[in-house]
Amino acid sequence: MLQPANQTESRERERACQAVSPMDDPCESSASFYCAKCGQWFCQVHADDESWHACVLAPGDEGGEG
Repeated sequence: MLQPANQTESRERERACQAVSPMDDPCESSASFYCAKCGQWFCQVHADDESWHACVLAPGDEGGEG
């Protein structure tokens, strides 16, 4: 599911982690892994923890609400 970014691609464009926090807090880390299921980029910490990926949210749930 996750693919590490290649070195050239990483240098061409700095990406921020797109992890979805339950409190809607953004991750400040650089992203280096791409989730083909979500279509989003994640840092090393959030890449392996699927609970931070948008692809595991229930339909209609966008997180950070409540």
